[in-house]
Amino acid sequence: MVGRLARATSFDVAALAGVSQSVVSRAFTPNSRIADTTREKVLEAARKLNYVPNSIASSLTTKRTNIVALILGNLANPFYVHVLHAFSKRMQDDGRQLLVFTVDPGADSDEAILHVLRYQVDGVILTAAQLSTRMISLCHDRGIPIVLFNRYIPGSDASGVRCDNAAGGRLIAEAFLAAGAKSFSMITGDPKGTTSQDRVRGFVDRLLEDGIKRRDIVEVPGNSSYEGAAAAALQIFGDRSRPRPDALFGINDIMSMGAMDALRSELGLGVPDDLMVGSFDDIPEASRAPYQLTTVRQPIEEMVEETLSILHLDAPSQPIERGLDRPIRGRLVWRNTIPVPPERRFAETEDA
Repeated sequence: MVGRLARATSFDVAALAGVSQSVVSRAFTPNSRIADTTREKVLEAARKLNYVPNSIASSLTTKRTNIVALILGNLANPFYVHVLHAFSKRMQDDGRQLLVFTVDPGADSDEAILHVLRYQVDGVILTAAQLSTRMISLCHDRGIPIVLFNRYIPGSDASGVRCDNAAGGRLIAEAFLAAGAKSFSMITGDPKGTTSQDRVRGFVDRLLEDGIKRRDIVEVPGNSSYEGAAAAALQIFGDRSRPRPDALFGINDIMSMGAMDALRSELGLGVPDDLMVGSFDDIPEASRAPYQLTTVRQPIEEMVEETLSILHLDAPSQPIERGLDRPIRGRLVWRNTIPVPPERRFAETEDA
């Protein structure tokens, strides 16, 4: 029976490369200060010895695992798949790893936090909506910073980074008004989620400022899903008892896409000829030929950077900052679902 070969250690690599063990550690740490020639000497020694750094052993010494937990609440929405990709890439570039947990849309995140706390993570990023203040305190008491992503919890001391959703809702309303819309409808998302609430509030407030009556803005829930939005759209536009709205605001892109597909296939309605559609998120799918959605683009990269700055993973001794609210403005991307008004035709261009 062949026994296992002993694994090479950082001390073995240091001896072969003729450097100290701390230099070996820096050679495998992204963005560390070390001469290129020295790094290459260490890496060459590591290749000869088949050495791979042991992150678990390192964490026993530093009390830092370089692991960050990401709790996702709705992977059926492609926006959060792109959020996962953005965080994963950024963490990898920094020599860190994500530990990913999921919760059902609208479900309580407390159980997921309890799972997270079984592991020695350096921070928690939460995209799900529901979380008790007790769980937030539990993380903080253990010295683990927690940051909410694209949401906030009213009355809690959790810090959060979000798109300015109310301002984005106003942008969609202004686009409809500039294009000549007179009657309006909305397909809304999670009634408990601040993200959906803020988009609705910004949209409705802007229309009210223009003299539109609240009772004249039709609102149907779409459960934050493609299928839910398809059913909601048929409910709104299949109702012969009232005039058909000129404009439809889907609270996110996946719902707008579901609504457009249902209205085309079931009712034969065209966009923007029969109705305008405005949306939110600017997932890559929104620019595809069947949709070409006019939508508010969430600044994901900026939001990721701001989230990591609050976690201050490189300065773990820094006190956890509580109650920070960092809204970042999105921008309107004009495509084909809302006609661009003549006065804006040359000013509004879509970025690649």
